[in-house]
Amino acid sequence: MQVILLERVAKLGQMGEVVTVKDGYARNFLLPQKKALWASEANIKAFESQKAQLEARNLETRKEAEKLAETLDGQTFVVIRSASDAGALYGSVTPRDAADAATADGFSIDRKQINMPRPIKELGLHDLVVSLHPEVDVTIVLNVARSTEEAQLQAQGKSIQELAAEEEAAAEFEIAELFDDIGAAGLDTFGEDQSAEALAPSASEDD
Repeated sequence: MQVILLERVAKLGQMGEVVTVKDGYARNFLLPQKKALWASEANIKAFESQKAQLEARNLETRKEAEKLAETLDGQTFVVIRSASDAGALYGSVTPRDAADAATADGFSIDRKQINMPRPIKELGLHDLVVSLHPEVDVTIVLNVARSTEEAQLQAQGKSIQELAAEEEAAAEFEIAELFDDIGAAGLDTFGEDQSAEALAPSASEDD
């Protein structure tokens, strides 16, 4: 099917171009999203008559997107989820979750603007591309953690594996210290017993 693009579509073409696409892609995405029109003679003429208005509207929305991009690009948003010690989520994080996290921090983003090829299913830092406009993309970071404290550590560059290793090492150190304390207490008691024996008169001396 041939369609005329009403805006820039990545890997397809610029506004005003007539391109050939699969029927399903046109009917299920381009036409309902009003990103294109069927390239009939009447539609092409209608586009040409409205081209100046469409370009002006596109320029205005692009400027708004660029203004938002200045503050949004590179931002990190925290999503708290339950997960196993290995870092696998009990569930997943979706574009809606990412959009909600950004909105909670004061950024108005629609889930359809977030490029997430597949749901996130593990803890960690995840880069996501957000299409604010057909010509304006930014990258945000989703920090998926089990707690705010863990999110802060992940933001410092520590992976879930490193955090687990640190916790295990700390636990082993505490156990080692406990055994050292017990051993030291035993030696002290043993020393006291020896001192007591040394001070006590022997049986032969009593004789």
